[in-house]
Amino acid sequence: MKTLVWVEHDGKTVKDATLAAVGAALKLGEVHLLVAGQGVDAVAQGAARIAGVGKVHVADDAAYAYQLAENIAPLVVRLMEEHDAFVAASTTTAKNLCPRVAAMLDVMQISDILSVEGEDVFTRAIYAGNAIATVRTSDARKVITVRGTAFEKAAAEGGSATIEAVAATGDQGVATFVDAEIAQSARPELTSAKIIVSGGRALQNGDNFHALIEPLADKLGAAVGASRAAVDAGYAPNDYQVGQTGKIVAPEVYIAVGISGAIQHLAGMKDSKTIVAINKDEDAPIFQVADIGLVGDLFKIVPELTGKL
Repeated sequence: MKTLVWVEHDGKTVKDATLAAVGAALKLGEVHLLVAGQGVDAVAQGAARIAGVGKVHVADDAAYAYQLAENIAPLVVRLMEEHDAFVAASTTTAKNLCPRVAAMLDVMQISDILSVEGEDVFTRAIYAGNAIATVRTSDARKVITVRGTAFEKAAAEGGSATIEAVAATGDQGVATFVDAEIAQSARPELTSAKIIVSGGRALQNGDNFHALIEPLADKLGAAVGASRAAVDAGYAPNDYQVGQTGKIVAPEVYIAVGISGAIQHLAGMKDSKTIVAINKDEDAPIFQVADIGLVGDLFKIVPELTGKL
């Protein structure tokens, strides 16, 4: 079985989420990668070094400069004439691209898989992660998105794939890039951080969120996250949100500060290796999944913890 994996990149390097997608694709058979963009030689070279990859298809064209899904989908569909499956990590970009590819191929997309049980059989979470469904597809071509936290990442070095240029399908003329406002942060990216400190509604306001959560995160070299309630209340920006409707994370240490542990939040972080919960309510659901629980006033505990680091 030959699988084509979508390579996410920033124009210079391969994003970490791609390594998990390659890890999943390796369970299906031969793995090829697709790098699309403008001036992406460095990305292609990096992709070729990923362990287990046989070939890297490179589409270098102005039409792909901003990786618009409307332009890339026809390219993927053409390459799928020689591949059995298209795999991508469950990221915002891939969630825009993959449904278009599936529609153009007239197949059902298999979303957010947790494991590969066979060439046609996969598992995925349902009911906010409270149940695992095993699904079988009869489609000849498969379009699959992968939950990055569920698969072991392929090694970023050690491979020696061949690089092959492919012809562009051009600008489809249905979407135009206007502008992008990209948040800059010295902290690690949320989905790839080894340590995450998240704050919830109990912080009461945005000033408290920044004053308590960020210093602790900086001391630990951690990323900053937030519950949906904290984001909805305006304490933190949308890209901090962890949960079913936010980002799915599985760091080595997840510190939940003032987060009750609603099912939607747990769905996004319960695979973390070590969960530390700080909450004054000893009956809060977060303590049911926590490895370490601190019951008390976060306005006293967090500054004390930060001061001792």
